[in-house]
Amino acid sequence: MLENKEGQKVPQVTFKLRQNEEWVERCSNDIFKGKTVVLFSLPGAFTPTCSSTHLPRFNELADTFKANGVDEIVCVSVNDTFVMNAWAKDQESGNVTLIPDGNGEFTDGMGMLVDKADLGFGKRSWRYSMLVKDGTVEKMFIEPNVPGDPFEVSDADTMLNYINPEAAVSLPVSVITKPGCPYCAKAKALLTEKGFNYEEIVLGQNASLTSLKAISGRETVPQVFIDGKHIGGSDDLAAYFS
Repeated sequence: MLENKEGQKVPQVTFKLRQNEEWVERCSNDIFKGKTVVLFSLPGAFTPTCSSTHLPRFNELADTFKANGVDEIVCVSVNDTFVMNAWAKDQESGNVTLIPDGNGEFTDGMGMLVDKADLGFGKRSWRYSMLVKDGTVEKMFIEPNVPGDPFEVSDADTMLNYINPEAAVSLPVSVITKPGCPYCAKAKALLTEKGFNYEEIVLGQNASLTSLKAISGRETVPQVFIDGKHIGGSDDLAAYFS
């Protein structure tokens, strides 16, 4: 049976991490003591749902969580530190702390260690999320105990809605730019001034002129997109905000 640990202390575990080519240790108190932490756990690094949705959305909403009293967002998986480090480099995860529970001690202590031998995974974590305050679990969202890998309640939006149903979520923003473009710098500065986080797509690195024309219908940069709407260049952005 999957255990709900609300009202209980998190397990006291020492995690083995590899940082800057050195072994370091981080214990449960380092992560949870005196802090408000959102933790989510998943079956494995590089797996489809974990990589496409679960981790990226928590990363995307990190600033909103912080504005609503969360000190740190932690992702735990029963993987070794080398796998978790490689996954961090591959993913949008700069705002999330990835913790390797290589021996499954923390996951077992949470009552979430399950056998996925049928997939060749061995012992892994069931998918869940929880809000932890000063080491005590306040709320857990545990996926239903059904076959497969359900993903219905442990997502970032469900957790944010529990913390603050009225939380203002930032709109998704992308800016297509090229190096040395003064108008691009102007647009990015304006977005920052207005409190917008944005993803920058740089021509020659992340995209080509063909992509620029195909997506925006224009050949000049910057091209700004906010919440699925094409705003245009720096002057268009200024007009949008005015």
